[in-house]
Amino acid sequence: MNRFFMLYVLCAVGAGTGVNVWAADPLQVYRCGNAYTNQPDPKGNCVPLRSAAITVIEGTKVQPSPTVATLPGVVASESKVDIGEQRQRDAQARAVLQTEWQRAQTRHQALLQEWNQGEPERRADEQRQPAKYQERVAQLRAALQRSEADLAGLQRELSRLSAPATGATP
Repeated sequence: MNRFFMLYVLCAVGAGTGVNVWAADPLQVYRCGNAYTNQPDPKGNCVPLRSAAITVIEGTKVQPSPTVATLPGVVASESKVDIGEQRQRDAQARAVLQTEWQRAQTRHQALLQEWNQGEPERRADEQRQPAKYQERVAQLRAALQRSEADLAGLQRELSRLSAPATGATP
């Protein structure tokens, strides 16, 4: 309550006298090359600046990268996965990829059917607005290209997972 009262008094006094109580005389700032300072170097080529707001942004400190601590008792062979477990993981990954490939293939077939060899059927609102039809055709073309790229990527992953399994001999 006491601070509020003092603030009120200062504002009233400042408003009554026409003096801005909050504005203090700014310090003179000098530009010395690329540096800004309030204490110019007499030898340097320092130019006083007008009373403009200058923002100083502090640089960030570089944090050291965390070091990887190695445990003395851990041997590289202990971190390997059992062959049976790895085969099980590979089989699960292959099953997931095959399911995704089948879904992507179904979506691609639906897009091809809607695409209709580059002549999709016009909808009711597109009869009077050819620009809307052209926009839909462009979106279908882009969706088909993405779908083909997805299928190719899934096929690459499937072949990558299948290749080591057929070439490996226990």
